[in-house]
Amino acid sequence: MRNFSEDTIAAISTPIGESGIGIVRLSGRDAVKIADRIFISRDKKRPSQFKSHTIHYGHVVDEVLLTVMRSPKTYTKEDVVEINCHGGIVALRRTLELIIQKGARLAQPGEFTKRAFLNGRIDLAQAEAVLDIIKSKTEAGLRASLNQLEGELSKEIRMIRGDIIEICADIEAAIDFPEEDIDRDAISSRLKVIKGSRKKLEKLSETYHDGAILREGVVAVICGRPNVGKSSLLNLLLRKNRAIVTHLPGTTRDPIEELASIKGIPIRLVDTAGIGKEKNIVEKEGIKRSHLYLSRADLVICVLDGSERLKKEDGEILDKIKDKSAIIVVNKCDLRPKTRADQIKKISKNKDILKISCLDKIGIDKLEDRIYNKVWSGKVSSSNEVMVNNIRHKKAIESAIKALSSAESGISKNLSLEFVASDVRDSVNSLGEIIGETYTDDILNLIFSKFCIGK
Repeated sequence: MRNFSEDTIAAISTPIGESGIGIVRLSGRDAVKIADRIFISRDKKRPSQFKSHTIHYGHVVDEVLLTVMRSPKTYTKEDVVEINCHGGIVALRRTLELIIQKGARLAQPGEFTKRAFLNGRIDLAQAEAVLDIIKSKTEAGLRASLNQLEGELSKEIRMIRGDIIEICADIEAAIDFPEEDIDRDAISSRLKVIKGSRKKLEKLSETYHDGAILREGVVAVICGRPNVGKSSLLNLLLRKNRAIVTHLPGTTRDPIEELASIKGIPIRLVDTAGIGKEKNIVEKEGIKRSHLYLSRADLVICVLDGSERLKKEDGEILDKIKDKSAIIVVNKCDLRPKTRADQIKKISKNKDILKISCLDKIGIDKLEDRIYNKVWSGKVSSSNEVMVNNIRHKKAIESAIKALSSAESGISKNLSLEFVASDVRDSVNSLGEIIGETYTDDILNLIFSKFCIGK
């Protein structure tokens, strides 16, 4: 049977399009041999004659710079060759086609990183961090992903897992050698370590909320009746004119969704159609979609017109979001105020109320502060801390916690050590899934299929 991991793989590793430079990457035992077949430097040398980690000028399809990196000091721990071409798609594709003609095959999505994992350069959690770095939406999210790539989460998991493995070995030794009496102090000591490991995992699991925010962001829906300034507010928070703004009510028909970075938090802002009495089928559909987005929102920014008295539609919207995490924004504070704060508080269950002026850009900084505090629930979280930001990791940790809890219960009830050992082994295996000490081909295929081909 053919071993595909022994193939030499190649792919374009830079985004498709016009650019100054584009990179074609090869990895595998024949990477340098294939490079010999297509490249010669200006001083008439072949890549096999180059020292490792040196770059050379020559020709393939056009003028290129070729870098040779010999194993094991490479990304994949295999021989790697990178060819820097002019960034046009034609030159890149012709170079890639030539490489494949000379013996390489096209890499699968994420296959370079998969080889880095399989060859022991990085563990599975670090491999997933590579994808998170590529998809980072903010500086804070990038720092959290870099922290994971550097192995901080893996170190924590390995330490806890190591303690549990020692307990597992002790229990299994007691099962294998029943003639050795086990005193109660030894059992109590094991129970103490199991409890300590469970508490450490529970503390780690609690970081998922903050980690998921840095990784995925939150959905903040801007709502309100027509012509209160929702689209103007969206443009100010985005710092660009994304939505059309006019004095006419109902300008926004379809929800507009854009990503913003607010104090390091990725916020997916949604400007919705004005909620009120629909005049036609188009407005009816727009309002229907607005209600759908509201039901899914992590945070609601409800905009009121401070230059007008509170209207029936305003009250209905405030009532609809009374159980949501929300900020009430009273716009047009540059005009004579007519909206009463006590009326708003009565309907909105004392939610945050903030006066702003989109026209004069008053209060926008304060609104960003409120959004930040709402997202973090009043606490400041550091992206440099060890945290869980991957749902696969969270589920594995939860499985380990459940197994350890069962082991604690078994020891407390004096159950047979076979039952306790089974639970402890389950927790070891669950934690092993995070760092790749235990895995299946299905898990690997699912993880690396999310990568781009060149990574």
